[in-house]
Amino acid sequence: MEQQKQKDKINISGIAALGLVFSIIAIISISLFIFKAEPHIPIFLSIVVLILFSLAKRQSWNFIETGLKNGLKEGLTPILLFILIGILIGVWMLSGTIPTFIYYGGQLISEQLFLPSVFIITAIIGISIGSSFTTTATVGVAFIALGTGMGFNPAIVAGAIISGALLGDKMSPLSDTTNIASAVCKVDLFEHIRHMLWTTIPAAIICLVVFSFMSSGADSGKVREFADLPAVLKAEGLVSIWALLPAVVMFGVALKRVPAIFVMMVGIITGAVMAFILQPGISVAQLMDVMQNGYTGQTGDEAMDSILSKGGIQSMMWSVSLVLLTLSMGGLIQQLRVMERLLEVVQRFVSSTGKLILATVATAIGVNITVGEQYMSIILTGQAFEKEYEKQGIASKNLARVLEDAGTVINPLIPYGVSGVFMAGVLGVPVLDYLPFALFCLISPLLSLFYGFTGISIRKRERVEG
Repeated sequence: MEQQKQKDKINISGIAALGLVFSIIAIISISLFIFKAEPHIPIFLSIVVLILFSLAKRQSWNFIETGLKNGLKEGLTPILLFILIGILIGVWMLSGTIPTFIYYGGQLISEQLFLPSVFIITAIIGISIGSSFTTTATVGVAFIALGTGMGFNPAIVAGAIISGALLGDKMSPLSDTTNIASAVCKVDLFEHIRHMLWTTIPAAIICLVVFSFMSSGADSGKVREFADLPAVLKAEGLVSIWALLPAVVMFGVALKRVPAIFVMMVGIITGAVMAFILQPGISVAQLMDVMQNGYTGQTGDEAMDSILSKGGIQSMMWSVSLVLLTLSMGGLIQQLRVMERLLEVVQRFVSSTGKLILATVATAIGVNITVGEQYMSIILTGQAFEKEYEKQGIASKNLARVLEDAGTVINPLIPYGVSGVFMAGVLGVPVLDYLPFALFCLISPLLSLFYGFTGISIRKRERVEG
C-alpha cells in the first residue's frame, strides 16, 4: 500500500505543466473558434490528453480515477442545482410567475431605459439574495424574454443580466464567493465588501453609460408589436399578482442564508401550489410533465409561445453533461498538480506591486480557463499569493478584491466554466455571443490592474507593535 502511495505521488516540471495547459487551451480554442464545435468534445479530448500524460508518467489507473472522482465530487451540488433550476423555470411558467414578471416588466420599463434597468434590477436582487444563479434563473429569464420581444439583441440583454447578477453576487454578504474570498485572505467580510467598492462603483457607472447608449438600438417596430403581446398573457390567465408569491417566498428564504438547494426547493413547491390554485385545470400528470420536459406555450401567438416554452429537467442536460466533463478535467489537473507547479513558477516574477497584482489577475483568470471552476480560482490563487502580499507589506484585502475581480466575475465568460454553462443554458444565449456585452465582468479585472500599477487604493499592511 505504501509503495502504491509513493507511486501515485507525482512531481512534474514547470515546462511540463505549462505544456499541458497550452495543449488544453489550444484544443479548446481550435475546436470552439475554428471547427465551431460544442465545448463537450474539446473538453473530452483534453481529458484524454491528461490521462495519456498520466500513463506516460507511469501513474496507476487508481491515480487517474482518484482525480476524476475528486473533480466530480465537487460538482454534485452545482449539478443538482442545475436540475432544480430547470424544474423551477418550468413550474414558474406554469404557475404564471415568470409570465407575470414579463407582463409587469413590459408595463413599467420603457425601451429607452431597458438595458440599464435590467442591470440595476438584477444587481439589487443579486445583492439581496447573494446568488447570480438564482437571479439569472428567475428575473433573468423574464428579462431575456422581455428584451427579445422588444427587438433587442438577446446577447446584449444577456450581457446586462449577467453584469448585474455578478455585481450583486460579488457585493453581497450572502454570497458564497464573497465569503470564500474574505475567508481565504483572512479579511473581515464587510471590510472586504467596502474595499471592493473601488472597482465596483467605476465598473457599474461605465456599465450604466454603455447600456443606456445601447438601449437606443431597440427595434421600434418590434417594440410596438410586443406592446400587444402582454395582453395575450392576461387573456390566457397567466397573469396574476398572486403568481409573484413564489418569488417573494423564495427570495425571503434566500435572505436567511440557507443553502441554495433548499431555496430552489421552496421556490418549486410554492410555484407548484400556486399553479394548482391559479390554474384549476392542471393535473398532477401535467405538472410532472412540465417538471421533466418544460413548459410549452399554447397561447396561439407564435412569438409569445416561443418566449414561454422553457424549463424542465431535460433543458439542463446539455449543461449537466458539460459540467461533468469540465469537473473531471479539473480533477485530473489538480491530481497532476499542474496548477500548483505553475503557481510556483509565477511567484518568481512578482518583484513590484503592479507585477504582483498582474500575476494575481492572470492566475485567477488562468485557473478559470484551465479548471473551469469559480471557487478554485479564488482558493488556489489566494493560497498561492497570500505570503507574497504579506512579504511586500500589502494588506490582504487587496488580494481579496483581486480574487473577486478576476476570479468570481470571470467564470461566466468561460464557455465550459460552471457559471458560463449555467448562464448560457438558462438564458439560451451562447457564452461567446454574450461575452462582449458582459461589461461588468470584462471591466473589473482591468480596474484591478489599473489600481495595481498606479498604487491607487492599494492599502499597506498595518504593522503590529510587539
